[in-house]
Amino acid sequence: MEKHALVLMSGGLDSTTVAAHALREGWAVRGLCIGYGQRHVREIESAKAVAAALGVPLQVADAAFYGGLAAHSALTSAGIAVPGGRSTTEMAADVPITYVPLRNTFFVTAAAAALESWMLARIERDAADPASLRAAVFVGANAIDYSGYPDCRPEFYAAMETVLRLGSKLGSAYGVGIGIEAPIIHMSKAEIVTHAAALGAPLHLTWSCYEGGDAPCGACDSCLLRAAGFAAAGIADPALRGG
Repeated sequence: MEKHALVLMSGGLDSTTVAAHALREGWAVRGLCIGYGQRHVREIESAKAVAAALGVPLQVADAAFYGGLAAHSALTSAGIAVPGGRSTTEMAADVPITYVPLRNTFFVTAAAAALESWMLARIERDAADPASLRAAVFVGANAIDYSGYPDCRPEFYAAMETVLRLGSKLGSAYGVGIGIEAPIIHMSKAEIVTHAAALGAPLHLTWSCYEGGDAPCGACDSCLLRAAGFAAAGIADPALRGG
């Protein structure tokens, strides 16, 4: 069985852990990092560094137009402040302003399009047996410490799998569904850190902060969740100076 994976890579802790996980599980891995018009490109540089460290070929797609469409977000609009210093209770109270409208829907669709193209080439150009192929988009979604994002829930990805099967040539003509693998979706942040460390993932290269700059802000939701995860795991964060 040929197992082909496309990992959505953001340069952060979660997607880096997922990429290392996919490699350990024997998938042929390619990475996709999407520049969607976010407020900084620091995470894209981290994605490049992580992919290089893992030996994963990475495509960086320029979709800056998307930020203009999904403008009501602190991550796509400089005029909207990134919240800081919030408790986990406050984070989970509602969908935060750092939610980017339908970003994961767009990301998964784009990744599936690239993956389907590769699989169709294997079937229609290389005469591969469809029954010998398995294809999946790997995502770093997490439904435990998910900061209130609706598009990080298991039911969202289950619905997207159905959409990809029904809407693709790969699924409708050849019976090869495009799966969505979310191996850390039920893990706590501490469990993710522990799993990443066991995999030898290059966490020192990762960037999770919603802000840009040379060092993480330490106050945004993503920074706080990351710090809490490392603390609970009893592991120093190697991405921090002195960590």
